Amino acid sequence: MRSMAYEKATRMSSASTRHPEHSATAGACCGGHAPAAKRAGPGCGHDHGQAQGHDHDHGQGHDHRHDHDHGQDHDHGHGHAHDHGHGHAATACCSHDAGTIRMSGGAAALQAGPGQLLARLRIGQMDCPTEETLIRKKLDGVAGVHALDFNLMQRILTVVHAEGALDRITAAIKSLGMTPEPLADDAPRTPAPAAAPVNWWAIGGAGVLAALSEASHFAGMHWGVTAALAVAAILACGISTYRKGWIAVRNGNLNINALMSIAVTGAVLIGQWPEAAMVMFLFNVAELIEARSLDRARNAIRGLLDLAPETATVRQANGAWKQVPAAQLQIDDVVRVRPGERIAADGIIVSGRSAVDQSPITGESLPVEKAEGDQVYAATVNTAGSFDYRVTAAAGNTTLARIIHAVEQAQGARAPTQRFIDRFSRIYTPAVVGVALLVAVVPPLLWDQPWFDAIYRALALLIIACPCALVISTPVSIVSGLTAASRRGILVKGGVYLEEGRNLKWLALDKTGTLTHGKPVQTDLQDWDVSDLARQPAAQVTASLAARSDHPVSLAVANAARDAGQALLEVDDFTALPGRGVSGKVDGVLFQLGNRRLMRELGVSDEKLEARFDELEQQGKSAIALSDGQRVLALAAVADTVKPTSAAAIADLHALGVRTLMLTGDNTPTAQAIARQVGIDEARGDQLPEDKLAAIESKLAPAGKVGMVGDGINDAPALARADIGFAMGAAGTGTAIETADVALMDDDLRKIGTFLRLSRATHRVLVQNIALALGIKVVFLALAMTGNATLWMAVFADVGASLLVVANGLRLLRAAPAAN
Repeated sequence: MRSMAYEKATRMSSASTRHPEHSATAGACCGGHAPAAKRAGPGCGHDHGQAQGHDHDHGQGHDHRHDHDHGQDHDHGHGHAHDHGHGHAATACCSHDAGTIRMSGGAAALQAGPGQLLARLRIGQMDCPTEETLIRKKLDGVAGVHALDFNLMQRILTVVHAEGALDRITAAIKSLGMTPEPLADDAPRTPAPAAAPVNWWAIGGAGVLAALSEASHFAGMHWGVTAALAVAAILACGISTYRKGWIAVRNGNLNINALMSIAVTGAVLIGQWPEAAMVMFLFNVAELIEARSLDRARNAIRGLLDLAPETATVRQANGAWKQVPAAQLQIDDVVRVRPGERIAADGIIVSGRSAVDQSPITGESLPVEKAEGDQVYAATVNTAGSFDYRVTAAAGNTTLARIIHAVEQAQGARAPTQRFIDRFSRIYTPAVVGVALLVAVVPPLLWDQPWFDAIYRALALLIIACPCALVISTPVSIVSGLTAASRRGILVKGGVYLEEGRNLKWLALDKTGTLTHGKPVQTDLQDWDVSDLARQPAAQVTASLAARSDHPVSLAVANAARDAGQALLEVDDFTALPGRGVSGKVDGVLFQLGNRRLMRELGVSDEKLEARFDELEQQGKSAIALSDGQRVLALAAVADTVKPTSAAAIADLHALGVRTLMLTGDNTPTAQAIARQVGIDEARGDQLPEDKLAAIESKLAPAGKVGMVGDGINDAPALARADIGFAMGAAGTGTAIETADVALMDDDLRKIGTFLRLSRATHRVLVQNIALALGIKVVFLALAMTGNATLWMAVFADVGASLLVVANGLRLLRAAPAAN
């Protein structure tokens, strides 16, 4: 348990070290320079009017600045299938028995050790697990190969190798008939290219020849004509299949190309010329459709990249404006955006205002008003108005680029179901091939069955021996689910979280910035006893004293006065009273502004005032009073207000069967008040980081998963221990993307319900796909064993199942998950 918590907390806290461009955000979260809503003023404490709308757990003692990307298998010891996206792949599922090559769940997990190098190779022919298995087996025998990572959706192989071994690696891959293309470390991220152009003339001609062969056979023409037409059809479209099949057999691998080649050749040898030709034709057509279907999943990344504009209008040193390639933008460049244009890079608006469509990044349906000082993101659209912004992230490091990188990593990682299918498929194919051999040999020897019939049945079994439909059913579904989530502004860091989400039973939530806005505002201001106040209104004096303090409560009171257009008075002899409040003279009169403790010390508190303090605190507010040393003149209260979407989000979670728990460093009355307001099941106040960790552990159970929502840094121990860590992404989008298991890009808690529905929809599709693939195979096996299956049926059973599961998985891209 400690291993998992430490590793994951380490990853979170080290994000600010690995990504210095986010150091300001990370520093604020870790307590380096807390934002105003979390920064304690002079002498602040829980009992003197401090804003109760913030937490006090600034990552104490949890800033483990190490990098634990080992590419090793980590058993977290608590029975949960964790794949945290930081390099602890389940090698038991992906490595060879010899253990000479470690397989990783994501390219970022591979790290080159001393004397080692890391190379990324794009292999255009690497489409599915068939090619992965072939490459893996080939590279297992190459000296100097230490670790491999396969991203089939992007057709990228990442290799950790010894110095000087890259030439041997590329040569080994080329011997498999593939063309590896080395990618430079600083190469811009581009999606996998589409499938190679199709020779439609060859495919069409093969179909015509196969049909003519069938027609000549039924017409009773000479067998030589039928055979010649069949051979011509096989040669027209089957040379590539035979070449791939021969390479596979030569390397000791029985993939679909090898099995299909053996089956077609066997059909020819027993005189089934027309059937052999039609089987080869149908197989090639099905492979073509499957390749195009997989390209649709790859297009998810291509579509994200296409969102970014190619050029930007940049202010030059002489003040002129010039269009330059977006890839050349540098930090601190000033860019002008006109109405209707896409924003080329992340930045901060320096002049102008507009409404920006942020749906590509956050999934928000309505444009967001932006003004000077507001953050804008690359690929978002300026809908109206014009503004200038200062670039804060270069092209390769924008929020969009981070999202693309995170989705790519998630695509490369294997989800639990996929790991199971991988293990199952390594047993399934040899088993079915063995059964086919028995069917070909045993009946003729023991029961005098005709050899022709036995071999024919065996050939039909060989065609469906390859588990392509089963193996491909999971990655297509997972990638579709991940892409559907990203389109809704939900960034999921791996298929493991998408699968586990459906089992969520408890969700723990931080308060500040999660359920609330994270910034105290004035909620109450009332005169108390002003009968003899001769000179200035009590509210004006209160605001003037508050404006001299940097305490969150005082700042909230002062800001409310400024927003109301109230003029502030001159304050003399201003003094901070640690743990109690402040004092100062206005027009020669000494006033005190502070909490109930200060009022008691001044001797101005009474039962009525104490009751009002109690009432406000029960509502989750922090109260302060103004006194002139003789009586209380005014009373003000501030609170961290609840987000308007919080109650709806909690109600949605309850409707989905998820119970909720709030964990906050604020006092218990405040915690209870907020919990009642939003409908949370259980609330715990005065929670230190170790208390939050203990609370998460108390909810862990084998029957269900526990999630934690926080800012990704302050709540690191609890987020690490939870099965799924959710981070609110808008306040520090880059950091959230780097650290969270799931990031909500616009801080809308309602999207957790969307995530859970999508998780359940993905699981349903996975179950459907596995049932389709296995069901079709089982039915055909029964038909083949009883002599009721033809080679045509075998082809339809194999490739038809593949097409069905791919099409079913792609439904997740367009269908909004329904409530469940």
